[in-house]
Amino acid sequence: MKVEVWSDIACPFCYIGEKKFEQALEQFSGKEGVELEFKSFQLDPTAQKGSNQKMDELLAKKYGMSVEKARAMNQQVAQRASEVGLTFNMDKIKPTNTLDAHRLSHLAKEEGKMNQMMDRLLKAYFTEGVDVSDHESLAQLAAEVGLDKDKVLSFLVGDQYKDVVTSEQQEGSQMGVQGVPFFVFNRKYAVSGAQEPASFLEVLEKVQEEEKPQLQVLKDEKGNNNQAGMCTDDSCEI
Repeated sequence: MKVEVWSDIACPFCYIGEKKFEQALEQFSGKEGVELEFKSFQLDPTAQKGSNQKMDELLAKKYGMSVEKARAMNQQVAQRASEVGLTFNMDKIKPTNTLDAHRLSHLAKEEGKMNQMMDRLLKAYFTEGVDVSDHESLAQLAAEVGLDKDKVLSFLVGDQYKDVVTSEQQEGSQMGVQGVPFFVFNRKYAVSGAQEPASFLEVLEKVQEEEKPQLQVLKDEKGNNNQAGMCTDDSCEI
């Protein structure tokens, strides 16, 4: 079973949703057969790098509300994160452009470490207050999951995988992705948002059931399921 997740490093509910999905996966009998793949989706591709603006100030300006109200909203998000075992330090977050972080996740994919890289990027952004557009910081995070730091620094100077990030964003939009996280199961079912583990588990079990071979017993010329010439536990039909 393949599960694709359109996600952004700067999205708090992507991190929360990932943890809720992991909780569902732990309860799922077929978890060993689930392939999880992250897809890039920048919520704000025009975001500037190196901004000194605080998250509550950014939200207040974006939505035309007071800084106090924005701060209260952030506290509510942090509370929801704590319910799944995450620590969000909203006052430390450095809003920035996430393109290079997404590019880095695709580089990590080359070595089979995309999921670990995404998890490390999310923690760095929401818990540690790391600027995930700073190349030195990104290279250090990459080294922590096993990538070569010097190779990553050289990679970040270029634009490799920028086209992939753009393509995945467009693909998501064409599939109806309007917000993230957006989970797609076998390209047949979708779950939008950081739903509860029970909701994810329900879809996982539904897809698992549909993946089982379904045999159709052919009927005879009269439309009957003829049992002639067959033996069961206690008798044979002639």
